[in-house]
Amino acid sequence: MNYRKNSFVMTNPPVIVSKAEQIIRDLFAQADIQIHGQRPWDLQIHNPNFYTRVLRGGSLALGESYMDGWWDCESLDQFFYKVIRANLKEKIKPFSQWLAKLKSKLVNMQTRTRIKTLVKKHYDLSSDLYMSFLDPFNQYTCGYFKNTEDLNTAQEKKLDLICKKLMIKSKDKVLDIGCGWGGFAKFAAERYGCHVTGITISDEQIKYAKKFCDRLPVTIIKSDYRDFKGIFDKVLVCGMIEHVGYKNYKTLMGTIHDNLKNDGLFLLQTIGRNDSTTYGDPWMSKYIFPNSMLPSSEQITTATEGLFVLEDWHSFGYYYDETTMAWCKNFKKNWDRIKEHFNERFYRMWTYYLLSGAGSFRSGIQRLWQIVFSKNGIKEGYQSIR
Repeated sequence: MNYRKNSFVMTNPPVIVSKAEQIIRDLFAQADIQIHGQRPWDLQIHNPNFYTRVLRGGSLALGESYMDGWWDCESLDQFFYKVIRANLKEKIKPFSQWLAKLKSKLVNMQTRTRIKTLVKKHYDLSSDLYMSFLDPFNQYTCGYFKNTEDLNTAQEKKLDLICKKLMIKSKDKVLDIGCGWGGFAKFAAERYGCHVTGITISDEQIKYAKKFCDRLPVTIIKSDYRDFKGIFDKVLVCGMIEHVGYKNYKTLMGTIHDNLKNDGLFLLQTIGRNDSTTYGDPWMSKYIFPNSMLPSSEQITTATEGLFVLEDWHSFGYYYDETTMAWCKNFKKNWDRIKEHFNERFYRMWTYYLLSGAGSFRSGIQRLWQIVFSKNGIKEGYQSIR
């Protein structure tokens, strides 16, 4: 301060904070997050309209404002971990979120027509994007990081774990519902000698998977799970039920039941929630996985009741934190190789998606389950494998 006679002049006048900014600052403080702080999880705000936008739009506005470059954070995964642990999302619920909940109750959001929107927006993107950050078997689900820190090894461990849990033999016919880019099909055919039929409705995945599995006992078919008919010894659904929707869980399970031999096994790998809901995160639903939602344990067991016997339930969601962190590292490392097909906004969107996922699994709000079912029980008992 510079003092004058009977008065003084302040060289650093007080900063005027809007009501919206104060509310957001107070909310983030509950999660030990500061605005313009010096720690990796603190936010750096570039546009003062950020506060009003997030207060009105909730998690959707938070993601969109990041995509627009309105704020940055050195460590998004740590930021989301703290936000989720403090349950901040429940403290800002815009009207659009209530509307999404009501719509999910009244309408089937995962009809044949609507699911095509998801495929076109996400899975029909260039395969170069996915190959830039996935492992050699193109696994777009959680790896099994037991006794390893390497993504490629963890994904092979996961694939082998699935094959062992399904007790796959060389003469088996295996159905992979939502086969992706053919990674499981190739692994199981090469390592276990079985025949794998993979179904998907993504043209990009079909084109890639057919080439990837060339000259192996693998058949790739374009089909919605609701339309497919066959008889198989084993059935796998890995990372696909998240797009099915709670109104269709029973239909999916009925389809699997009809396609599975009486003495067969069915393995479900899925991201799960601790509580039952009927809709997904607004930002994730708009930009990454349209009309998708995560099942709860209750929703899964309700859908399988009367159709299957639950043999084994294995939870290892803590490995998804490591998986998504490895994906993001690869994505950033290889961005120059693929960026001519995308733009900076897409880069920020994809980074936000991957690192928010890491924070979610680190917080424990999201789970990862491998669940084994039989049709009529195993006479000699099922031996759990870890």
